[in-house]
Amino acid sequence: MMPMTDMHKSRVVVPFRAPATRAPATTPSTPSTPLLNRFTAHVSRAKTAAAILDGLDEFASRLLPVNVLGVGRMPQRTADWRSIELGKDVFLHRSAPVEWWNEYAAKAARGYDPGIMMAKTSLVAYTWTETMQALEPIGIDRWPYDLALKYGIRDALTCCIGQRWLVAYWSRQVLCDLLTQPLRILLIAAAGFAASRLEQVIGDDPKRFRNQPRITPRELAVLRLVSLGMASNDIGKQLGIGEETVRSHLKKVQAKLGARNRAHAAAEAIRQQLIP
Repeated sequence: MMPMTDMHKSRVVVPFRAPATRAPATTPSTPSTPLLNRFTAHVSRAKTAAAILDGLDEFASRLLPVNVLGVGRMPQRTADWRSIELGKDVFLHRSAPVEWWNEYAAKAARGYDPGIMMAKTSLVAYTWTETMQALEPIGIDRWPYDLALKYGIRDALTCCIGQRWLVAYWSRQVLCDLLTQPLRILLIAAAGFAASRLEQVIGDDPKRFRNQPRITPRELAVLRLVSLGMASNDIGKQLGIGEETVRSHLKKVQAKLGARNRAHAAAEAIRQQLIP
């Protein structure tokens, strides 16, 4: 590891400078401290989303054969995918195929992405290959992976940051054999640092909670019992309310969640982690 300072005869401390040439990606057993310091310093000073993503990409690509795919605000509801905007809600790195995003956004507005579900519900970030092996998607559920392969994205690592941001790295190689646990944790931590700085730079999204109706505790109680398969009369008995009141709560909460029926409302509430 290169020392942070060089002591000359004059006792003057010369600060560490990055080498002029970029070293090829490797898989070190212990990440370089100067590399980590440069990354945090660069991102802390960055004033734009592009500069933040460039800093994250520089850091990640020196550890593994990966690049930054992009960063996006996590939609509150599945239906919110229709209002996602590039440059406002999603920020692509310059290495990412723009055509991939255009197709992805159109399909995500009407489909389900198992990779995002896995990222939102897991404590550790998984690669797309690991997600495929765990969920074994078939038919229409394979579309995110087939689309990625179409544009040369062989694998990716998607990190969920505080249920607010998704940060993704991509690679032309399968990452399972390269991604050691220390490197995985380091990439997740770096993604979190970058997302935190990005939120400082661009500010919170006024659309995130604007005009979003509040779901009452009683409506959530009804939804929780719906998720357990209970009929309206049984829910009424459990909560000590009438069956018509149960139906009224369900009608209101379905409208608030943009759901088509009671099952859809319960599923959406679980996705948003409103009920266990």
